[in-house]
Amino acid sequence: MGGKSASKIKVETRVDKRIESEESGDEEGKKQAVRLVTDLSQQSLRDEQNGEAETPVDMETISLDPEAEDVDLNHFRIGKIEGFEVLKKVKTLCLRQNLIKRIENLEQLQTLRELDLYDNQIRKIENLESLVELEILDISFNVLRHIEGLDQLTQLKKLFLVNNKISKIENLSNLQMLQMLELGSNRIRAIENIDTLANLDSLFLGKNKITKLQNLDALTNLTVLSIQNNRLTKIEGLQSLVNLRELYLSHNGIEVIEGLENNNKLTMLDIASNRIKKIENISHLTELQEFWMNDNLVESWSDLDELKGAKNLETVYLERNPLQKDPQYRRKIMLALPTVRQIDATFVRF
Repeated sequence: MGGKSASKIKVETRVDKRIESEESGDEEGKKQAVRLVTDLSQQSLRDEQNGEAETPVDMETISLDPEAEDVDLNHFRIGKIEGFEVLKKVKTLCLRQNLIKRIENLEQLQTLRELDLYDNQIRKIENLESLVELEILDISFNVLRHIEGLDQLTQLKKLFLVNNKISKIENLSNLQMLQMLELGSNRIRAIENIDTLANLDSLFLGKNKITKLQNLDALTNLTVLSIQNNRLTKIEGLQSLVNLRELYLSHNGIEVIEGLENNNKLTMLDIASNRIKKIENISHLTELQEFWMNDNLVESWSDLDELKGAKNLETVYLERNPLQKDPQYRRKIMLALPTVRQIDATFVRF
């Protein structure tokens, strides 16, 4: 992580909408995500079997610069958070891929803006009350069961809790400055308790067990919503999201495109891998630039008329629909949608 620019790059990489949360209609992105999870699981298994290789280091052997603003201790085999009180100016602390079981001994780091605990063995969010300046917190790939202990972090802007064992969205009401919430790959069954997050810009809930789009009305500033790999059967509850620009709903059980009447600003619509037979009810989405609808049941070429009003449409995914059996598949898409520059994974040649 090293410096500020590296830190910024890391944050942006972490929230790749199509890979990080395994929330992807893009097969390659999905494979990468699966490989990542598999690799981490296998690594954890090896660590358990080979305790020798992953013996925690003694923090006294690690030299810390009291003047440092950015401290990166990624994959140092740290077993316990201790000895960091010497850091008088630290703003960014990265403790990724260590052996940490408990959040502790950070009380004196009140200058901290970003804390990264990705891929450890943490079971509980605790002892963060004094970090009132914290803006970015990542405790992804741990073993958390509850969202808790965040009440005092009122300056928090980005919260990443990907790939834990969280079953309920709760205890976020004080985080009114929050702009990004990442809860992908958990065990969440319902969208709830987010009414106070009026500044939320991006919400990621991919790979959970959510059955219904609901309780989103207060999030009028939301521009990115991703609920891929869930158990949705209907597009609904999006009426208030008038600023939504990107909507990811792939890998669900949706049968009809509907409920998007007020989402006129959409530039990206991903409804791949559902059970949809017809492209309909989107002719008003004239801002669309990307339309992902591969792996559905569309068979009529006239359905493409719904996309003709989108004058900036550049990318269309329709592979693995009955339409693709037509020998003139690519040519017909090009004729119907002349602005398109990419059909499925292949760029259009002129």
